[in-house]
Amino acid sequence: MLIGYARVSSTGQDLTVQEEALRAAGCEQIYSEKKSGRQAADREALHDAMKAARAGDIIVVSRLDRFARSTQDLHNLLGTLEAKGVGFRCLAQVGVDTTTPTGKLTLSILGAVAAFEADLRAERQAEGIARAKQEGRYKGRSASIDYAKVRKLHGQGISPTEIAGLLGIGRTSVYRALAA
Repeated sequence: MLIGYARVSSTGQDLTVQEEALRAAGCEQIYSEKKSGRQAADREALHDAMKAARAGDIIVVSRLDRFARSTQDLHNLLGTLEAKGVGFRCLAQVGVDTTTPTGKLTLSILGAVAAFEADLRAERQAEGIARAKQEGRYKGRSASIDYAKVRKLHGQGISPTEIAGLLGIGRTSVYRALAA
């Protein structure tokens, strides 16, 4: 059985195009949700689709980014499906189909390219930050804890646990501020 999964990131977006594509591809069941894709753990419809899938079934998505947001997320989800004997197919990336050897290879290559691009992006970002620091344009984020306030409260006899509660920070941050 083909089981479709559709997702959009915000409530203002529409699922219709994805759902129609999944129906046209032959999906008998479609699980949809309007949820950010950043955390796979938060996507209830995805988990419901994966739970409903039985050995021999195939989870189908319209685009790869609707299913996973990172290479690690993709590999984790595919590992779960593979352990259940469930295949995976992506409509937009035609070669992505874990039920075929070529599809598995294509998916691995796409994952490697995505990881490579992420590494390049991180390198460029680090180079840009280093250059900005040299030129005095990069200050980093502003301090979120007022160390003087922490020391003042501690000097008034207030315990670190109470200070943490008053300032809305972690107790470890209070100890760090006191040690600085």
